[in-house]
Amino acid sequence: MILKIKHTSEKPSGVRNLFLVNDTSSLKDFGFNADALAYVKLKEEAKEKLITIKAYNITYYVVIVDKGELNDKSLEVLRKNGHTITSGMRKDKEEAICVYDSTGNKEAVLALTEGLALSTYQFDKYLSKKDKSFGEFNIWVATPVVNQEDLNELQLLCESVFATRDLVNEPVSTMDVAELSKTIEQLGEKHGFTVEIFNKTKLESLKFGGLLGVNKGSIDPPAFHILEWKPQNATNTKPVVLVGKGVVFDTGGINLKTPPGSLDDMKSDMGGAASVVGALTAVSANKLPVHVIGLIPATDNRPGGNAIVPGDILSMHNGTTVEILNTDAEGRLILADALSYSKKYDPELVIDLATLTGSAVMAIGHYATVGMGTADSTIFDELTKSGYRVNERVVQFPFWDDYDDLIKSEVADIKNIGGREGGSITAGKFLSHFVEAPWIHLDIAGPAFVRKEDSYRGFGASGVGVRLLYDFLKSRS
Repeated sequence: MILKIKHTSEKPSGVRNLFLVNDTSSLKDFGFNADALAYVKLKEEAKEKLITIKAYNITYYVVIVDKGELNDKSLEVLRKNGHTITSGMRKDKEEAICVYDSTGNKEAVLALTEGLALSTYQFDKYLSKKDKSFGEFNIWVATPVVNQEDLNELQLLCESVFATRDLVNEPVSTMDVAELSKTIEQLGEKHGFTVEIFNKTKLESLKFGGLLGVNKGSIDPPAFHILEWKPQNATNTKPVVLVGKGVVFDTGGINLKTPPGSLDDMKSDMGGAASVVGALTAVSANKLPVHVIGLIPATDNRPGGNAIVPGDILSMHNGTTVEILNTDAEGRLILADALSYSKKYDPELVIDLATLTGSAVMAIGHYATVGMGTADSTIFDELTKSGYRVNERVVQFPFWDDYDDLIKSEVADIKNIGGREGGSITAGKFLSHFVEAPWIHLDIAGPAFVRKEDSYRGFGASGVGVRLLYDFLKSRS
């Protein structure tokens, strides 16, 4: 599916029309007749904000927004309105729409357009019968409050989300470590960020004990990816480092996942890696003036070969020894080496993203991301505000010293699980042993992959993290 978002000062022909208004009386300026105005007024009195009008073979839409500054919740409603409209157009096999704005509210226009755009995503490459009528979707925007540059930025951001969704939605048979590396290199070449990849021999020389340990059960070698966007006009003197968990498929290892059915969506266990790739793509494609580095350790976790077993002890990149009590707690092992390696860059901030724990899902479901770490409250507040702006919310969990005792080991420095209580927090506590810079851990296990369509986030991979990080980095730059 090809997405195109274009600014227009004219009325394009052969497209559906969408009118964004504060006052329905302004619809007279768009040629609404008395009957149409009466119908809209009736719906408005019934408190409807999205009104669909069908007259013979013509369908058009009216979206009503309150006057004045909109809050985060109102903007999310507009995105969801966009999804409702795109879904209806898909059913009707329509693929072009023009948004006419009479509100003069830039945020409202962009939020509605974003909802339309994000809802066009399809992962249909393996379907024998594809919906060929929805191969290209065109969105025209008629308003003086946004320009083509604004729309280009939005389109590149949406395409970056789509790239992340594609990475996660691909099965491991077609998205193994080698293919992940290839895709990252292609995106880097296209959008301008550099890519360096360490092979197994290099990782052995660097003593990446966590990544190599998890990989021992696989017939495919691991890889470590370094993505960098460093523009000459970067506003930060020290880089922001993003770290993403890249387990391309997680069986649980020797501690095979149970019950049956818990393996079905484990192709999504590289969701953190995919989000970092999407964030670097968005930042570089839109040429944000910020120095960003992405670190992605990648492997699958399988029970074959010489797979690690409970009782094993691994020595990590920074020399910390780890007692393995559960091989299904593998994501933190590969993240640990990457977090330790981030010290090389003397970063101002490190953020990791990972589909790390079921505990995070049990705590808050798919509605938000669990966050914790050592960064100061100012940085957490910035990230929280970005989360509410784009509706990829972050809930900060406590990070008290009390939790440290739960991962102490009798035979090594620490152990890789801390029991059922506070599982998402003890996972974060484990990671804290490997990073020295100000750091935020984002557990995206809940929102990264959804089994039921979730508005413009779609079904399956949501691409969570890309819009959050882009907004956060843009606001800092």
